[in-house]
Amino acid sequence: MKISKDKKVFITGCGGMLGKAVYERFSPHCQVLATDIDVNEPWIEYGDVVDFQGILEKACKFKPDLIINLAALTDLEYCEKNPEATWKTNALGAENMALISKRLSVTHIYISTAGIFDGKKEYYNDFDQPNPMSIYAKSKYYGEVLIEKMLDNYFIFRAGWMMGGGYERDKKFINKIFKQILDGKKELCVVEDKLGTPTYTVNFADAMFEIVQTELFGTYNMVCEGGCSRYDVASEFIKLLGLEKEINIKIVNSAFFANEYFGPRPNSEKLLNLKLSARGINFMKDWKKCLADYAESFKPYLETNR
Repeated sequence: MKISKDKKVFITGCGGMLGKAVYERFSPHCQVLATDIDVNEPWIEYGDVVDFQGILEKACKFKPDLIINLAALTDLEYCEKNPEATWKTNALGAENMALISKRLSVTHIYISTAGIFDGKKEYYNDFDQPNPMSIYAKSKYYGEVLIEKMLDNYFIFRAGWMMGGGYERDKKFINKIFKQILDGKKELCVVEDKLGTPTYTVNFADAMFEIVQTELFGTYNMVCEGGCSRYDVASEFIKLLGLEKEINIKIVNSAFFANEYFGPRPNSEKLLNLKLSARGINFMKDWKKCLADYAESFKPYLETNR
């Protein structure tokens, strides 16, 4: 599918961290209808993937050439405490959007996660067997299996530790660190026993835009290059903000956060972009370069709030 001004792209779950990057990458080049249950931007319309009839009517009226399903509950602890809501949004929602793609005979994009692996290995390629541990990971893996069975023209992109969206939208690790800095913390407790591959929303959206046009359908690991620990990410971020002399990072193990982060997490979520690289379509950059780009967006807040 060649993306052009006459093509229509229907995006669900566009109000989150990744949604902004995807909308900004696609909207200059084609007609985009962005939906979410959280209408937090003027360019977003209300749309709930759990409501099959409602989202079907919206999609049929728009007549898309491509459906991108970004809708998901991603907070592991929320998902563990609210399994029914998680299965509805992440699994039933994925099923609903796949059914709509099939009915309309359009290309489908689904976002999965490195969390579907059990972390017993250090690195996982696209062909390794998933063994999800958490409710979140199980619900996302269900979406993968279902789409592979139901559809032919699909892309499943597995993301790693997501970073992006900026101070206003980022609900993940980078912004949690940044908010502690704004609160005046001089010592941050960070784990070193959890490994992964950061994934920058802007880079991810860029890669998605390029790869969908190749029609090399399938399931892909798609993360920034280079694995690391949470400690590595926090250290690099603080250095990029120029605060390495002001702020000390204390290394702790995961047991330190056992009450706060009780959802089961793999020890390693490091992914290798084996298929993307082999097919010559690996557009993902080094995680440190991406973090340097992302860190720039936090500097204005640092200057005005400290």
